[in-house]
Amino acid sequence: MRVLLTGVAGLVGSHLAEHLLDRGDEVVGFDNFVSGSRRNIAALEGRDGFGFHEGDVADPWPDLGTFDTVLHLASPASPVDFSRIPVEILRTGSLGTFHALELAAAQGARCLVASTSEVYGEPQVHPQHESYFGNVNPVGPRSCYDEAKRFTEAATMAYRRSRGADTVIIRIFNTYGPRMRPDDGRVVSTFVTQALAGEPISIFGVGSQTRSFCYVDDLVRGIVAAAESDIEGPVNLGNPAEFTVRGLAEMVLELTGADVPIEMHPLPQDDPTRRRPDITLAQTELGWEPTVALRDGLERTVEYFRSLQG
Repeated sequence: MRVLLTGVAGLVGSHLAEHLLDRGDEVVGFDNFVSGSRRNIAALEGRDGFGFHEGDVADPWPDLGTFDTVLHLASPASPVDFSRIPVEILRTGSLGTFHALELAAAQGARCLVASTSEVYGEPQVHPQHESYFGNVNPVGPRSCYDEAKRFTEAATMAYRRSRGADTVIIRIFNTYGPRMRPDDGRVVSTFVTQALAGEPISIFGVGSQTRSFCYVDDLVRGIVAAAESDIEGPVNLGNPAEFTVRGLAEMVLELTGADVPIEMHPLPQDDPTRRRPDITLAQTELGWEPTVALRDGLERTVEYFRSLQG
């Protein structure tokens, strides 16, 4: 296949591009490095079948050629970005999505659009299944991301219903692994970098809030399965194993061998207290479920962050 992959320089995008190239697909990556890293695609740029366009998906697109599949993953997704570049996040979720859908519809390509578990907000249903409409604060400090992704989903369904576009929406839950940004503000990268630096581990509240952590290789398999299916989604892709944030901090301390305290800080506004996907749909329709245990994935992630220290 010939694949257009937006957000190729991010954690998920770079691993996905590598997977597709390994199996013989041709990949054209699209990124502006606002949140992705050139380091993440350095090993891809010399490979046969890989092309790259540097640019903002929210700006008008040049002629990139024809594609069998469009994988629209572009969007800053880290908490530190919500206050740093909120307008850019909203432009990516709106204009960038329109451009991806227009291209796919015009070429008859399958278009996979990445949404997020953040569309569920502070959930009143647990675990979260795809039929739950969510509980999102539209004017809160996280709203630029939450509402951008909710708009992304609405735009995707509008193109499917009115333009006959072949689309699928995936909702990605917390993902981690090598190539995470050390400064992205997510709990895994924050805890690991703090521990390796010999700094106290910072948790919000008492750490009783829960998350479900999916290793990036597992997520890549789910994305490919969704793209190659005929389902329209939305479909949850995440690990249903639920861990407290404090439990994660303690595991990171164990794996790094760091002898540092855990410090508690006030909870930020609208930070979800519980998060766990119901993946029944992915299991039944895609034959997919995660296989990498949190401890195993964290070991690989810790080694990656160690390598960055030189």
